[in-house]
Amino acid sequence: MEKIRVLAADKLAQEGLALLQADEQIQVDVKVGLSEEQLAEVVGQYDGLVIRSGAKVTAKVLANPGRLKAIARAGVGVDNVDIAVATAAGILVMNTPDANTLSTAELTLALMLSMLRQIPGACASLKKGEWERTKYTGRQVAGKTLGVLGLGRVGTAVAQRALAMKMNVIGFDPFVTGTAPLEGRVRLASSLAEMLPEVDVLTVHTPLTDQTRAIIGKKELATMKDGVYILNVARGGIIDEDALYEALKSGKLAGAAVDVFEEEPPKDKDRRLIELDNVVCTPHLGASTIEAQKAVSIEAAQIMLDYLKKGEIHSAVNVAGLPASLSPRDRAYIDLAERMGTLLSPLCSGGVEEVTVSTQGAGATEIGPMLGRYLLVGLLQPFFDIRLNLINIPEIAQERGIMLRNVATRSSADNQDKVTLIVKTPSGYHEIEGVLGQNGLPRILGIDSYRMDMIPGGPMLLILNDDQPGVIGLVGTTLGQQCVNIADMTLSRQNKHALMVLKIDEPAPQSAIDALMKHSPPIQMVKAVTLAPVKNI
Repeated sequence: MEKIRVLAADKLAQEGLALLQADEQIQVDVKVGLSEEQLAEVVGQYDGLVIRSGAKVTAKVLANPGRLKAIARAGVGVDNVDIAVATAAGILVMNTPDANTLSTAELTLALMLSMLRQIPGACASLKKGEWERTKYTGRQVAGKTLGVLGLGRVGTAVAQRALAMKMNVIGFDPFVTGTAPLEGRVRLASSLAEMLPEVDVLTVHTPLTDQTRAIIGKKELATMKDGVYILNVARGGIIDEDALYEALKSGKLAGAAVDVFEEEPPKDKDRRLIELDNVVCTPHLGASTIEAQKAVSIEAAQIMLDYLKKGEIHSAVNVAGLPASLSPRDRAYIDLAERMGTLLSPLCSGGVEEVTVSTQGAGATEIGPMLGRYLLVGLLQPFFDIRLNLINIPEIAQERGIMLRNVATRSSADNQDKVTLIVKTPSGYHEIEGVLGQNGLPRILGIDSYRMDMIPGGPMLLILNDDQPGVIGLVGTTLGQQCVNIADMTLSRQNKHALMVLKIDEPAPQSAIDALMKHSPPIQMVKAVTLAPVKNI
């Protein structure tokens, strides 16, 4: 069996590497410091890529993704990964949002205390032989109002520790509504504009997106009280550095603490910010603790193993609304769904306009949205030369105007969980119905209202013909002349037509299909499809 190949393109803690190296199915290569061109050249040779903040996974790097299936970021921020390009290529992007939460929160508090108590300046002064106690008189944090922009894991951890230091905490996060965090001890502002005028200290803890870039700029700083302190231990660019510099120079702000920068390391005019006396700065140390480095490396290795070996998705950045873990029965449903889509695909070669996925029964309904994605993958893959999977299929469908509808019914008339796929094409509708048997095997109960009970697997032929004597013999003789051996046959009849589904030993050559179609009528349609062999769950 060929090994799963994983590339570590940044330095990871040995504990994380050891987790990958201990698995006999995994081959790990460590190549740190690759240029964009070098990474682009080799990345397609690997199934998984593990990075930190050093490696830049750009559109150029992903131009020829080859066998790459997943990227794991040992850390939170994924601004060094082109998410859109990875998604379009069907590459799962994951991060480790929990592992460095405490380290980042602790640095935020450390910088806040250092800034308000002027610790860096006082330390430097004393080392020079000075004793200037009055010059470095600071401010205490107790009683001050801390504004927290972004109440995710880190923001909430900062708020919790600030409350322990007797600070008043007000927060704003457009995705946090209802009950205030930390048992109501954090007051929620309805908007950023409402929060800013009230705070003595502001800390930002949002990801860097198009919506949060420069969310604190000249206009926002102008609404704040004079003498406020501000911190950024999240991502460079959330605070407009030009506006921050001007506010610090003018005295509007009393001080700033900055761990992250728009360009890292800061160059040229960007250095003017860190050279100000009222700025405390560190070189992106949020996750730089021994404990955090170990934790993010282990977590990145584990989520990579879970996905590549078991298909389990954890902490995904570019796929949402799907369960993190799947039971064996869930996986059997997914296998059924993809087989159903693939089996119906030859009937939809004229185009797909709309897809409806109907689930009946609690077992199928629980993972209905995921089944819809896999049905689409099976349905559309034969028409694409790129790899389709649950990561990129929503975008592929949206780009082509294919509407996906999910209809869920938690009970069925015959108490049997069912999955039905209905496809609208320019020429009409096609439908396929499937279930899981008692043994967990996939079964097809109907195609376009032709009733049957068939296990879909291996090379197959779908033959539509006039329902008249001699057709079965005609098909058998013709395929025999083409050296195509029939392993099994399912036949369903309705309205003077019949649908034959044949299982054959090897994929049928085009010559066999052409030979059958020469007998039209009674042969109306011949479609070939190849499915994976069926295995027990």
